[in-house]
Amino acid sequence: MDIAVIGLGKLGAPLAAVLANKGHRVIGVDLDPRAVAAINQGRAPVAEPGLQSCIDAAGDRLRATDDFAEAIAASEISIVIVPTPSGPDGRFGNHFVLDAVRRIGAALRGTSQYHVVNIASTMMPGSTGGEVRTALETASGLVVGVDVGLCYNPEFIALGSVVHDLLHPDMVLIGQSDARAGDVVEAVYRGILATAPSVRRMGWVDAELTKIAVNTFVTTKISYANMLSEICERLPGADVDVVTAALGMDSRIGPKYLRAALGYGGPCFPRDNVAMAALANGLGVRADVAEATDAVNRRQVGRVVALVGRLAGSGTVAVLGMAYKPDTPVVDESQGVLIARALAAAGHTVLIADPEALEAARAVLGDTVTAIGSAEAAVAAADLVVIATPAAAFRNLPVAAFRGGKIVVDCWRVLSPEVGEIADLVYLGRGG
Repeated sequence: MDIAVIGLGKLGAPLAAVLANKGHRVIGVDLDPRAVAAINQGRAPVAEPGLQSCIDAAGDRLRATDDFAEAIAASEISIVIVPTPSGPDGRFGNHFVLDAVRRIGAALRGTSQYHVVNIASTMMPGSTGGEVRTALETASGLVVGVDVGLCYNPEFIALGSVVHDLLHPDMVLIGQSDARAGDVVEAVYRGILATAPSVRRMGWVDAELTKIAVNTFVTTKISYANMLSEICERLPGADVDVVTAALGMDSRIGPKYLRAALGYGGPCFPRDNVAMAALANGLGVRADVAEATDAVNRRQVGRVVALVGRLAGSGTVAVLGMAYKPDTPVVDESQGVLIARALAAAGHTVLIADPEALEAARAVLGDTVTAIGSAEAAVAAADLVVIATPAAAFRNLPVAAFRGGKIVVDCWRVLSPEVGEIADLVYLGRGG
């Protein structure tokens, strides 16, 4: 199939590459000439595991342009995957989506070809059938559901594993204007998936609500586990890992995301949870669960900072893990960055280390911290060490690196108990 992917950023570039790698002919569209040039030169425009190999395998099935008219004329479906930044009230803004849709509509005006516009960006419920539909019909002169298809098909993916997640989704969610449009979108994904997930087709608003409801439910599980962790720390003999492992065996609950550690971060979970609360409040519905989930998440940084203050006084602290999760350079809402900032503000000398996200963290934290290229060197220079992500680089640090009376706060409980034989090893979620 001939496909246009609108937006070649952190999600769009991997999507375009995966589609082309699986045999589709793909034209990527972006107004940033650097992204267009990178694709046309066979280079990954963003850092993401597996992306470059997909681009290499795609060959001449993948190209890019900044010309919407060129891309739309040569495609049967356009997939819009551009940012929808959160506003002050927590609701997602659609201005980038609307700009893309208007450009697509203008390219379709006067043509007789049937085209499906598929929105993959996360939007607030009511957006697709509201201002997005209006923008498309106004710009194109076509009628949605008759002359042109309009679908909402958000991805359930995370930075650092985008390629894998695109190929192995738990489900494919399609909000459709009509069955014909939904058929086109389903056919695109049936042709690339490595598994056979359920495809859920429904109306636009149900799909929009489902997307943010999924992430809000996941964040609730994370905050619930962290609440249990706080309880276990104050309950002699309690171990949160034992509790959550048993809890996850119940089929009504399940083990995924039921791990106590630090709070959730990244570009999706925090804002989707806040958006759900904003949606509910705007409809006159109390959002107690979403708001409590957010409150529990926000207090995790203070919990660690207070613990460090009790254990280390004003000593030098090394925070290992700046990315919001391992294997990505992304630091959006990263617990490690937030902890490092708070410790520096409290008067500590703070050293930071991360195998992927050191430069991104340095750009955010500035000269309030000292960036160390080697985790082992950061440990050697510190009085207290905080393990803020479960990265393999930290899990595999030699036990000897912690000699010298170090205090180690292992938030993810990834270090060997042998570390506790030569250092003061503190696991979150375990009672004394």
